[in-house]
Amino acid sequence: MLDMKFIRENPEAVKKGAELKGMKVDVDRVLALDGQKRAVQSKLQELLTEQNKASKEMGPLMGQLKKEQDPAKKAELEQKVEALKQRPAAIKHETAGLEEQLRALEPELDALLLTIPLPPDDDVPVGKSSEDNVEILKWGEPRKFDFEAKSHIELGKTLGLFDVERGVKMAGSRSYVLTGTGALLHNAVLRMAQDFMIYEQGFTPMTIPVLVREQAMRGTGFFPAGREQAYRVGEIDDPADEIRFLTGTGEVGLTAFHMDEILHEAELPRTYVTVSTCFRREAGTYGKDTTGLYRIHQFDKVEQVVICKNDKEESKRWHRKMLSFSEEMLKRLNLPYRLLQCCTGDLGVKNASMIDVETWMPSRNGYGETHSASRLYDFQARRCNLRYKTADGKTQFCHTLNNTVIASPRILIPILENHQNADGSVTIPEVLRKYMGGMERIEGKR
Repeated sequence: MLDMKFIRENPEAVKKGAELKGMKVDVDRVLALDGQKRAVQSKLQELLTEQNKASKEMGPLMGQLKKEQDPAKKAELEQKVEALKQRPAAIKHETAGLEEQLRALEPELDALLLTIPLPPDDDVPVGKSSEDNVEILKWGEPRKFDFEAKSHIELGKTLGLFDVERGVKMAGSRSYVLTGTGALLHNAVLRMAQDFMIYEQGFTPMTIPVLVREQAMRGTGFFPAGREQAYRVGEIDDPADEIRFLTGTGEVGLTAFHMDEILHEAELPRTYVTVSTCFRREAGTYGKDTTGLYRIHQFDKVEQVVICKNDKEESKRWHRKMLSFSEEMLKRLNLPYRLLQCCTGDLGVKNASMIDVETWMPSRNGYGETHSASRLYDFQARRCNLRYKTADGKTQFCHTLNNTVIASPRILIPILENHQNADGSVTIPEVLRKYMGGMERIEGKR
């Protein structure tokens, strides 16, 4: 959420930011409602001041009345006292009317504010969709095979690594079951990433709910835009505070963990990592990647979140650093990848800047997205009411960032396809072997 003061002072920048992201917002209506709200609040403050003034005047006036001997002056004082006695009732009536006006204004204003996106940073390339994203770095060379390479789907079947047919039978389209060594490989990847973040980078491990209230989804910027991607869980007539949703990323729980809290500057940055199961409806992707492990409804992800001071340069430094953790994972797995700076039209509501990591997938004859690193400044923190007290006693909103360390089973696609052998086996990357009982190759059903 943007600061209302910023919107008042920079309406054209807010409009331009929404336009660059391809989003329609009614900034003029927001300003009109805000003006009405401030006028009502000003009048309420005036009434409160008047009430306090009347209370202070009553005592001295009563004292004068007791001492006054002149009948004419005494009558005049009695009229003033009577008027002061009656004024509180009138003020209460006026206040009630104004408070009702506020209650009528605020829902529309709040709903509109939730639709206004964070303007993209100046260095974000202008574009309409992911087609306009800009490659900024490439690492590793795609492998040239001297045999007919198999897709991860073929490898999964011949080596007994996963079973899509039975997954679909149980849970419907875009479902799967990891079996045998496939399940071991999946867990090895997650353990490697978690160990790296905890023991080498010092992040605090967290186990967080994947079933959260709407407040957490709204606070982290996944609602109202993106609501169609979430699974709602519970009864249709659940009361509002009991409505819950399955999260599509550990970012929700890690960021909302400090919702409605005031931290201390000395405690920042907070660096968290979690392994969580994620759920996405994949709405709007009908007919895309319907087979295999690329686009599925349920997966597991090691996610990193940083909560830091309200400083743009510090946020940018963390963004680069968090991205480097994802790169290190791919380097250790010896998987070629590239970084893409997402254009304005591909940022979504909440990001000032986002960099996607795409890993080489031979069966696609191209790169496929496996990671995404975002900086959000104070956008999420305002919605979550997540603040900190500075050393000099001021209270500010935190900055938040998030990034995928690794997500599986999608990452199994490049692992299997890039490390396959002519005899149909797959060489397990050395970094994973200690998590798989020393296994070096996947050679058959296990």
